[in-house]
Amino acid sequence: MTDSALDRLKVLPQYCVPQHLLSRAVGLLAESRWPLIKNAFINFFVQRYDIDMSLAAEENPEAYATFNDFFTRALKDGVRPIADSGVVCPADGAVSQIGPIEEDRIFQAKGHHYTLTQLLGGDEAKAAPFRNGQFATIYLSPRDYHRVHMPFGGKLTDMTYVPGKLFSVNTVTAGQVPSLFARNERVVAFFDTEIGPMAVVLVGAMIVASIETVWEGMVTPPLRRLKHFDYAPHDGRMELARGAEMGRFKLGSTAIVLFGPDRVQWNDHLQAGSRVCMGESLGTLL
Repeated sequence: MTDSALDRLKVLPQYCVPQHLLSRAVGLLAESRWPLIKNAFINFFVQRYDIDMSLAAEENPEAYATFNDFFTRALKDGVRPIADSGVVCPADGAVSQIGPIEEDRIFQAKGHHYTLTQLLGGDEAKAAPFRNGQFATIYLSPRDYHRVHMPFGGKLTDMTYVPGKLFSVNTVTAGQVPSLFARNERVVAFFDTEIGPMAVVLVGAMIVASIETVWEGMVTPPLRRLKHFDYAPHDGRMELARGAEMGRFKLGSTAIVLFGPDRVQWNDHLQAGSRVCMGESLGTLL
């Protein structure tokens, strides 16, 4: 059997399981405060994924009130310095894909693209400023730090919650499920910056209990319908600096950063599979 056929077999069960029910059930378990449950869950996770707790502000895994508190743990000051200029990586993880947006198409994996308009919830007006622009897709594995930070300073203007599936977003699934990131549940935050519009898309995945932002709190799981949030009237209250925390995943997923055309040039050494850390340089301004 070929590797491609094996990958298809690995992904097939994801079409059959009740994705949302399973994810929400795990979410309830991850919020348990009963020491016997939460400590067993946390310690298994630390050992299974070789978590380096020396980077965490609280190094004792059992000191966290719940598994979710452990999973979204803060890091020590200075562990992730923010690059002095340009666009910085929004999260710890690995580059899934990075490069130009071709008209309305974004590259997902070999043989797979999805449309910018689909990703942003079907709104062509929202997609228009990013056509022929640049994108960077960062995959957060279970072992990674799971807070998402601003790639560039900007003022939040609006946000869209887009309901969808909850496929896994690992490399194998990305290579098998068409339009994966435009099918999964996601939160799209839009910002005005000194180099034009920027969007940061927080993509949900299998077993992701919720997606949160610092300005709205828990956004998912809501009622599963398209929802738009308008922040323009709040002005400066929604201004966030480069490197500031903007959101977090309760269990792993993906963050996608979008810029318009002729605004950003990604660093040449970055390619699919490159390990990255929050705050390091992703690219320079044009």
